[in-house]
Amino acid sequence: MLEIYLKECLYFTANRLSRVITKMADEEFAVSGLSPTYAFLLMAVYEKEGIAQKELGEILHLQPSTVTRFIEKLMGKGLIYNRVEGRLSLIYTTEKGKALEGVINECWNSLRSRYAAILGAKEGDELSLYLDQVSDRLENIE
Repeated sequence: MLEIYLKECLYFTANRLSRVITKMADEEFAVSGLSPTYAFLLMAVYEKEGIAQKELGEILHLQPSTVTRFIEKLMGKGLIYNRVEGRLSLIYTTEKGKALEGVINECWNSLRSRYAAILGAKEGDELSLYLDQVSDRLENIE
């Protein structure tokens, strides 16, 4: 009976999926020397140099304190820097950070290829989009 409850429990199955995909992502991003989340933060900065710290949090669905901690860590590694303009903290990549862009993109592509080989490319993309929609709905309840 418990097995049925666990399979029908969104909390349990979402956490199980999270553990599995996190392990895969950690393995694929290891070559970059960064965790996947740090790499995704850098990807957002690559896309928009001078991005506001607040916008990074919104894009990555992270709390401001978490974004601050990640930024401090990446600054400590010499990969990004911030410039304060008025009340905004704008984030830019350093040359060292820019040099990782190709490696990070390879890691991202490798991760997507890895789970696509198991799930199928279409199914992997559809699952990701569906989980994003569900997360949006669950986050926006009051």
